[in-house]
Amino acid sequence: MHISQEEMAKALIPLAWRDYCAHLVPELNKCRVGTYYVPWACDKERIAWEKCQYDDYQRRMKILTKQKRAEELGASQKLSSELDS
Repeated sequence: MHISQEEMAKALIPLAWRDYCAHLVPELNKCRVGTYYVPWACDKERIAWEKCQYDDYQRRMKILTKQKRAEELGASQKLSSELDS
């Protein structure tokens, strides 16, 4: 994360949006307010935020997959050691 808790509070970022990509939200919100929420006006900022969200999702899924594999490997090794006894 590239933004502090104080900066997020000052920018009025809701708690639900305070994630890995929170550093992109103030710029996006500033653009939205400045253009009266015109859908096509802030494409660059919105796309950057959405890409960050997607990349974060992929990163978390890789970690989860590795954890599941490690658990499965540990369970299979435990089962094989019990069978050997």
